[in-house]
Amino acid sequence: MRLSFWLFFGVIFVPFLFAQSTGFNYDEAKVPEYTLPDPLVLADGALVKTAKVWETKRRPEVLELFKREMYGRAPGKPANLKFLVFDENKVLKAKAVRKQVEVQFAGKADGPRMTLLIYLPAQVKGPVPTFLTLNFRGNHTVTDDPAIRLPHSWVRGRAKGEAVNNRATEKGRGVAKSRWNVTNILKRGYGLATIYYGDIDPDFDDDWKNGVHALYPKPKADEWGSIATWAWGLSRALDYFEIDKDIDHKRIAVMGHSRLGKTSLWAGAADQRFAMVISNNSGCGGAALSRRAFGETVKRINTSFPHWFNDNFLKYNDNEKACPVDQHMLVALVAPRPVYIASALGDQWADPMGEFLSGMHANPVYQLYGLKGLPASKQPAVDNPVMGTIGYHVRSGKHDVTDYDWEQYLNFADIHFKGKR
Repeated sequence: MRLSFWLFFGVIFVPFLFAQSTGFNYDEAKVPEYTLPDPLVLADGALVKTAKVWETKRRPEVLELFKREMYGRAPGKPANLKFLVFDENKVLKAKAVRKQVEVQFAGKADGPRMTLLIYLPAQVKGPVPTFLTLNFRGNHTVTDDPAIRLPHSWVRGRAKGEAVNNRATEKGRGVAKSRWNVTNILKRGYGLATIYYGDIDPDFDDDWKNGVHALYPKPKADEWGSIATWAWGLSRALDYFEIDKDIDHKRIAVMGHSRLGKTSLWAGAADQRFAMVISNNSGCGGAALSRRAFGETVKRINTSFPHWFNDNFLKYNDNEKACPVDQHMLVALVAPRPVYIASALGDQWADPMGEFLSGMHANPVYQLYGLKGLPASKQPAVDNPVMGTIGYHVRSGKHDVTDYDWEQYLNFADIHFKGKR
């Protein structure tokens, strides 16, 4: 895809991407018949009956299939990875500590790098459990704090006055703060850490020349697309958390919305250090079952965003049934760790029913560990969350992250991180 076309599409038409597109199926009666691959059947046909067999045999098989056929293989931790804490101050009337950390992927200030913004509650003693998220438009958009560094990299030119020549400006401060209730997260005793996803890999089809890809050879057909690259960046943030005494690196919840919800699911599947995984309206290629072909489809996502997945995934355009995995198996890869899936009634493009079914069909893997998994056999009523080791809600409203969503994630974290019921 030509870069000029993508910039036109991304900058001009991004506001319309999540409208209910025509020409796609939104009718349950028209969902094609399908058979889901069984997460508990080994490649040789044997049935998985214990958690040990899942962990030693079947889980590696499933993870390999997702790497080879969909998300792509990513490299490990860079040898020269370097962290520079350039800001650590008390803020919000001394109720919080703000940190900003530059993560240099090649150990050089003039090389590919990302900026990690962290808010921690000042009143909490000891390492703090923390939500880690990627954001769409720059760390400076999460709050209107004037001290937050502007992104150095390409940004989405979505809001009027927010970007000039695809560079962030002061006008963008706080424009997305409705999605990040920083005050309430801190009040509940959790930290919030966020990274601008464009620092890791710009979100356009650039033939793998920018972001961290500048350090590596061009990906092969089974190697990392942008979603796997963004997930790789989340793992590098976790590398930092392991050396920060103020953050409990064993209680990190990775959370993402939309394409970044796809990313959080893959990050949690690929890196078992994440203690909790949260998918918000992630849809096709995230929590929604691909075989349902409801709302956004594999072909549509591969056509509009050819850089998100690896090239092998292209062969499943209009051919979902041939794929050896489906998204319930992605959810199952998180087991036995808790995972939360959230849908929105007004976001049929992301297939709320398909998102719910992925959680439900991951239950057999959780049951190997004696865990309840998702405590629902049918999609719950709107605004009526259910929480086992798998949590789910479908809320009223549209494609977004709301205070209601965060309230459920905080409640879910209280159960699994703090033992509260």
